[in-house]
Amino acid sequence: MNRLFTFIVFIIIASILFPSDKIIAQDRGNGFGLGIIAGEPTGISAQKWMSDENALAAAAAWSFSGRTSFNFHVDYQFYNFNLVQADRGELSFYWGVGARSLIQEKRNGNDLILGARIPVGLNYHIEDTPLAAFVEVVPKLNLFPDTKFDIGGGIGIRYFF
Repeated sequence: MNRLFTFIVFIIIASILFPSDKIIAQDRGNGFGLGIIAGEPTGISAQKWMSDENALAAAAAWSFSGRTSFNFHVDYQFYNFNLVQADRGELSFYWGVGARSLIQEKRNGNDLILGARIPVGLNYHIEDTPLAAFVEVVPKLNLFPDTKFDIGGGIGIRYFF
């Protein structure tokens, strides 16, 4: 937990010392963000704006609920900037479709699990900073080797370069 706190403090200090205009709504199509996601799973999060209303998001993360596992996922996200309004900054609703893979620890080795995910969340670009915070709920469907439905979620923050 100390590393997570240190990383958050680093991101906040970096955003103050090295402000970026890439996060402004008119220019978000060029932004690349890197940060953290905490929840189920917890790890490193990245996002690249593909257009004014679409982004590609990915995470490499670890899960400690049940059996320990390493997770990787990538989502194509669709943003609506008109559904929710904010007095300051920019608040948007998003949903997406994505794929996930995880390597789950077992008593006699590891299992590879593949599946699909549908993230639904809110994204907040913090005014006058290169930071964006998000919260999401993610229905997940494992497809290989067994079919299983699950729900995950997380909260995170990204620094945009």
